[in-house]
Amino acid sequence: MSTPDDAERLSPLAQRWPRASKFLLSGCAATVAELATFPLDLTKTRLQIQGEAALARLGDGAAESAPYRGMVRTALGIVQEEGFLKLWQGVTPAIYRHIVYSGGRMVTYEHLREVVFGKSEDKHYPLWKSVIGGMMAGVVGQFLANPTDLVKVQMQMEGKRKLEGKPLRFRGVHHAFAKILAEGGIRGLWAGWVPNIQRAALVNMGDLTTYDTVKHYLVLNTPLEDNIVTHGLSSLCSGLVASILGTPADVIKSRIMNQPRDKQGRGLLYKSSTDCLIQAVQGEGFLSLYKGFLPSWLRMRAAVIVNSSRIHFEGLIKADEEA
Repeated sequence: MSTPDDAERLSPLAQRWPRASKFLLSGCAATVAELATFPLDLTKTRLQIQGEAALARLGDGAAESAPYRGMVRTALGIVQEEGFLKLWQGVTPAIYRHIVYSGGRMVTYEHLREVVFGKSEDKHYPLWKSVIGGMMAGVVGQFLANPTDLVKVQMQMEGKRKLEGKPLRFRGVHHAFAKILAEGGIRGLWAGWVPNIQRAALVNMGDLTTYDTVKHYLVLNTPLEDNIVTHGLSSLCSGLVASILGTPADVIKSRIMNQPRDKQGRGLLYKSSTDCLIQAVQGEGFLSLYKGFLPSWLRMRAAVIVNSSRIHFEGLIKADEEA
């Protein structure tokens, strides 16, 4: 006769450790999405940092000599000048980042939904709770992943530094972590965390509110039903709004993370994210806050598709277990 302990040992892993299983599945989906879309992320970072007016204060001619190129020309320029595989320069810390961010956000959101907020009496989860929970979960996940994001941004710019005749900062991912830690301490690993979590909150807010609003509008006011077409149109609009809201903070984050630092790890270009914002607008104009917008939007669209596939896969697993 089997005991409850035997039944628990024989049950699927997803039932015994549901949050750990979601963390693992989310990490795997994030890795696939990262590998597939990383060239867009690299292109976005190069465009965001290109033409910094603040570099003029250091007497760096790179700000004047760097050509302003669009997404496609920037990507082709990287291939021609640095090599095809350089489109994936910095992908290792990016994978680390997505595993930590996606997993941390997933676990936090599940905890907030089940423990903190809870469902209403009719078992419905209100939109406002989803938005607040998504924003808070995004902030927590992004804060945890900030060190990996910092290393990713700096490694993405190493190829550009080499072309400009500057010395490379790192020999590899682990050397990057060790060097940043040695120069700036634990605090140095969280450089740029303020605009980073601001971006996460804004992106999650725009994504969640727009997706749900557009989907309900399409179902109620058009002949479309709740199917893949409706989900695709909703994700297209939500990605656009999320990019509009999040790109300025993303530009500020990338510039603060990539700026040169002194021996104590302090930034030489910007005192804070507000200082970076002011210098960018005064020196380059308001639209400089939207550098890299197109690759950012395209990458969000691809991430939504992968995330939808993950949710569909989770549903299949759940249905299989119930059967």
